[in-house]
Formats: sequence, C-alpha cells, structure tokens
Amino acid sequence: MSKHSAGILLYRRRGEELEVFLVHPGGPFWVKKDMGVWSIPKGEYEKGEDALAAAQREFKEETGFAWIGGDLRPLDTVRLSSGKVVTAWAIEGDCDARAIRSNLFEMEWPPKSGKRQSFPEVDRAEWFALAAAHERIHPAQRAFLERLVGIVEHQPQP
Repeated sequence: MSKHSAGILLYRRRGEELEVFLVHPGGPFWVKKDMGVWSIPKGEYEKGEDALAAAQREFKEETGFAWIGGDLRPLDTVRLSSGKVVTAWAIEGDCDARAIRSNLFEMEWPPKSGKRQSFPEVDRAEWFALAAAHERIHPAQRAFLERLVGIVEHQPQP
C-alpha cells in the first residue's frame, strides 16, 4: 500500500515574476545536496485523515508559521518514484523564509555508532523564481509548479 503526503505550495508575485516557497530537507544525508531535493512543505498522513488538514498541519510543523488563511487552489496529486502519492494545494501569501522553525526528528548518527541525535525536519527555506524552483524541486513535484502557472495565468492580479 502506498504512503500519502499532503502539502502546501505557497506563492507570491514580485512584479511580473512568480515566486514559490520551498523547503530543504534537514538531517545529515541532505546537507550537501541541493538540486532536485527541495520540496513544498508536506508530510505523511494516515488513512482516513483529511488531506487538507494534514497539509496545513505539516506546513506549520515544517516552517513554524501559523496557518496562512486564504483561497486554496487544488494542485491534484503526483506520484514519487518511491510510490508515495503527494496531494497539494496552492495559496498566495508571504512569509520570511529565514524565520522558519522546523520540528525535529531523531536518528542514529553517525551510522552504527549507537548515538542518537536530533535534526530539524527542514533545515532552510527560500523563495525561488519559477526557473530556479524547477531546478531545485524534487522532479516529481515539478508538476505542481506547472499546474500553479496554469492557475495563476487565469487569476487576476490583486
């Protein structure tokens, strides 16, 4: 049975340019990796749990930001190479990427040392223009960027 995750793609407009908010996975495995590993803030949820509620919870857990209310736009789902299915929504908003405070996870580190260490689930966040986001985001999640462009093109600017 495949696992399911839900997330939020936060976006903003800077003049004519569209920017998206992405997070970088924390922990020692990801420290030196950049291209193709960034993600929308997202996380797993249990069968029977509301996917949108999970997306909102995960956004707060991974960024430390209280939920940003507004008009959520469904971005449908993508399937990762691992088989995990990710459901996402887009919302226009803004936040200070440097101010994130992620929840922590614990793992044995270094491997086979018997020592357990805590690491942030997300070690940093940034706003990216679409071209840069396309290079950095996990390849399966690029579809969310493309769907976002389709939504924003048909939405009047405030």
